Amino acid sequence: MTSSSAPAPGPAGRPSHPSHPSRPSSAARLVRPLTSRGRGEAHRVASPLELFFDLCFVVAVAQAGVELVQAVAEGRAGHGILDYAMAFFAIWWAWMNFAWFASAYDNDDVLYRVVTLVQIAGVLVLAAGITRAFASHDFLVVWLGYVIMRLAMVFQWLRAARWAEGGERRMALRYAGGVLLCQVGWLGLVLLPEPARPWVFLVMAVLELCVPLYAEKDAKSSWHPHHIAERYGLFTIIVLGETIASATVAVKSGVEEHDALGELLPIAAGGLLIVFSAWWIYFVVPIHGHLRSNRQSFLWGYGHYLVFASAAAIGAGLEVAVDQAVGRTRLSVLEASAAVTLPTALYLVTVWALHSRHFKVGIAQQLVLPGTALLVICCTFLGAWAVLSAGLVSALAVATGVTLTAHRAAPGGGETGPHDS
Repeated sequence: MTSSSAPAPGPAGRPSHPSHPSRPSSAARLVRPLTSRGRGEAHRVASPLELFFDLCFVVAVAQAGVELVQAVAEGRAGHGILDYAMAFFAIWWAWMNFAWFASAYDNDDVLYRVVTLVQIAGVLVLAAGITRAFASHDFLVVWLGYVIMRLAMVFQWLRAARWAEGGERRMALRYAGGVLLCQVGWLGLVLLPEPARPWVFLVMAVLELCVPLYAEKDAKSSWHPHHIAERYGLFTIIVLGETIASATVAVKSGVEEHDALGELLPIAAGGLLIVFSAWWIYFVVPIHGHLRSNRQSFLWGYGHYLVFASAAAIGAGLEVAVDQAVGRTRLSVLEASAAVTLPTALYLVTVWALHSRHFKVGIAQQLVLPGTALLVICCTFLGAWAVLSAGLVSALAVATGVTLTAHRAAPGGGETGPHDS
């Protein structure tokens, strides 16, 4: 629960409104002023509504993963990865827009809750259209779901503009206008011929990424560093949890239908080691201290597209590896192994670039994760033992990081700090 002993001032000098104030009657009010919260607000954590929002978004992530598995298993990896990248961008960008807006403006009145629930309904509509988007490149339902989410976001920004003044008001109106114009641009995925759609996606993705840069060029939104770091961390946990769930179902199905426990145990063990290591590596450093400016924070936030997408793709890859082991796909062992090792390597490199490198001390620590990513790629060529080997290499990276940190923390060993892995 979000709480604060006293409202912290917003950037315009007005008192901000905690999302879960201590006064029990405040959350029951229908409409309260949607004014900005303070970056220095104490005890700022994710709210139950935000946690519910994340859980519902993972439904769409899981659906995209299912379609990716099917595409790869059928030998359509190129098309499947492209469709997955497009669908995942829509999911991730809508989630990210809400996360940063809520960090700055969440007032938890009834209207705010209802509009947020409308956004959740939109992502569920989007999830329902992912199968058609993958199978026949029909993006109509996906677009409709996106319309629901983004119009709700426009409404929130207009509410914020209603109570803002000066530069903050211009920022909110720029956000509202930018989101609305981009939504019109996404119509190209519905109206233009299929060969043009990847180019529409590329152009529109770039324009979407530019909206926050343009909107906040004069005035900055009052997002909370610790709250943002926690929101991203919680979504990472949920995606990793979905990865474990999908891999578990695949292994269970393989054992029950094909009695292939011996073939599946190495995949299951390796997959667990990869996911456990992925969790350890992500959360080993307190990244909120690095989020001091919009430039740093936007780069960090945008980079999480690769973190989230690769983490979810690891689960899809594990399912493909299971299907190959029990003979449900014609893919080779090498292709099935690559479905696990390549997203794992991408995850390791991205987390190093966004998180770990800012806290590493010395060349040895800096090389742990890039070197691990390279070794994980090499594991692709180890046949039936590729996934287990990749898991062992990932776990070894964690152990190496812990050892290096312990050495530096020892008397005479140098600086101390949370630099392991």
